[in-house]
Amino acid sequence: MSTAPEVVAALVAASRTIATAESLTGGLVCAALTDVPGASAVVRGSVVAYATELKAQVLGVDADLLAAGGAVQAEVARQMAAGVCRVLSSDVGVATTGVAGPEPQDGRAVGTVFVAVAFEDEVVVRELALTGDRASIRRETVARVLELVAGVVGGTEDSHPLDR
Repeated sequence: MSTAPEVVAALVAASRTIATAESLTGGLVCAALTDVPGASAVVRGSVVAYATELKAQVLGVDADLLAAGGAVQAEVARQMAAGVCRVLSSDVGVATTGVAGPEPQDGRAVGTVFVAVAFEDEVVVRELALTGDRASIRRETVARVLELVAGVVGGTEDSHPLDR
C-alpha cells in the first residue's frame, strides 16, 4: 500500500497539485497528506462536506442525484472529486463518501465506501466493501484512496495515468 509520503513525492515528481473532498473521512485524507514535510508544494486544500446539501452547494454535486439516492453512490464520489478540482483549482481531486457506521445510511450497509480520483476530465472511482468498526473503516478508506492516487499519479492505473 502507498503511504502519504509516497503520494506527495509522486505529486511533486509529476508537478501536480491535489485537493480533497471528504465526507466519510472528515478530513483524514488531507491530514495524512499534510503530515508529510513538503506537502505544501502540492496540497491545495480540502473541503469536508459532511452534510449532504454541502456536496451540492459547495462541490456542485447534482442535487437531484443526491435527493434520489443519497450521498453514498459512485456518481456522487465522481462529482465530488471533479468538483474539488474546480473549486480549489487543483490538478488532482480526491473524494471519499460512504457509511462508517454504526448504522446503515441511504439504504447502504456499514462499510460501503466510494473513493474517487479525478484529473482533468477523467475520474477513477472504486467501490469498497470494508469491515470493522467506524474508526477502522475510516482508516482503511484513507489507505485505499492514497493507494488509488499513487496508482493514478504513477501511471499504474492503465486508463488514467496522470503523468503523460
